[in-house]
Amino acid sequence: MPKTMTLRLTDQQATDLEAMARVDGVAVSEAVRIAIDERLKARREDREFQARLRRLMVENQRALERLSQ
Repeated sequence: MPKTMTLRLTDQQATDLEAMARVDGVAVSEAVRIAIDERLKARREDREFQARLRRLMVENQRALERLSQ
């Protein structure tokens, strides 16, 4: 199910994003989705990020286990 989000950008970011979308021939919302997909892919391939993610998952699991007692 699609989710609507509000995004705050600086004037310069908005101008650059709109220009980039026009050059690419896509809607601004599509340009944002593409950028998000690219960032997610990069994070999935980033070993340092993945290590931090695993540590956080372990910490959260411990906290959840304590709360369940």
